[in-house]
Amino acid sequence: MTMLKSKLLGASCAAAFVAAAVILPQGARADQPTLNLFTWSAYIDPAMITDFEKQCGCKVVETDYDSNSEMEAKLKAGADSQYDVVVPSSYYVARLITEGLIQPLDHGAITNFKNLETKFQNPTYDPGDKYSIPYQWGTTGVGYLQDQIKDPAQSWGLLFDPKINTTYPFTLMSGSGQDTIGAACAYLGYGFTCDTKAEWLAAAKLIKETRARKNFAGFVDGEPERDQLKSKLNSAGMVFNGDVATSYADGSGKDIGFFLPKEGTEIWVDTMAIPAHAPNAKLGLEFINFILDAKEGAALSNFNDYSSPNAASQPMLADNLKARLVSPTPEDFKLLHFLPPLSGAKLKLFNAIWTASKQ
Repeated sequence: MTMLKSKLLGASCAAAFVAAAVILPQGARADQPTLNLFTWSAYIDPAMITDFEKQCGCKVVETDYDSNSEMEAKLKAGADSQYDVVVPSSYYVARLITEGLIQPLDHGAITNFKNLETKFQNPTYDPGDKYSIPYQWGTTGVGYLQDQIKDPAQSWGLLFDPKINTTYPFTLMSGSGQDTIGAACAYLGYGFTCDTKAEWLAAAKLIKETRARKNFAGFVDGEPERDQLKSKLNSAGMVFNGDVATSYADGSGKDIGFFLPKEGTEIWVDTMAIPAHAPNAKLGLEFINFILDAKEGAALSNFNDYSSPNAASQPMLADNLKARLVSPTPEDFKLLHFLPPLSGAKLKLFNAIWTASKQ
């Protein structure tokens, strides 16, 4: 995969050498700055990491997580002073801002911001992109084994209605709970973006009832659930579209079907942000600008099979990214909703209800 060399990036990396004030990992030179990247597992091409290291004369140390809640917990425990870039989902940005875990961005250092599609600039979850920059976007839907489930009804009922699925093992997402509560709300007719106490309590009641069913196989997050479907450990569950697309691309998930439930579901944006006390925030800004380069943005999506928010990248995207699974149709977009951001007292209430639904 050929990567574009960014003249701006190379010219400004010297400043990052001065900013480096962290303990370097074994094998790194004393004069070599380090970017500490905290991101989702398998979410960036290692070749891109190597390319960035060469351009900046720096070392990248990547640490992975599997859910937003795991990321948030570690930042709250002090990791906000250990990492330079973190990749929270859109509905988590407001939480991290309220908790003082991420810092405002210097847009003057992000010259490739202009490459973003207009619809990803000035989003409702972060007006003015003050704290976060879009990285990738996708959808949350239902994955299922097509050789076992012939008629999934294109509904959340495949997971919540015992009359639709009486025997096949299935899972729900764990993590922060907003997507699972949203799914239950949508099935109950409240809409995926439900945000009142009464609606959350009704959804929690349904989740408790669902957990009591004999074929409920537990709470499993998106990528692990995709892998369980591939291994036929269960038959249905909540998954991310890009994870399914990857399994199609490598031939490992030929039996997996995917749909966006007719009651409504999630569109999400994973973003890049800089933790509040990042040891090398300047290098973090250089990395964000690097990702927003046209060729690097295309390389990112071509590697992980998620949609790119980068308008300049579109001509360079692989053909499989133009299929409906990764590029929803206008009709599909009618089903898609951003999860509402929660913070303060409302977030505490939601967390209490979500926790109770799993007990």
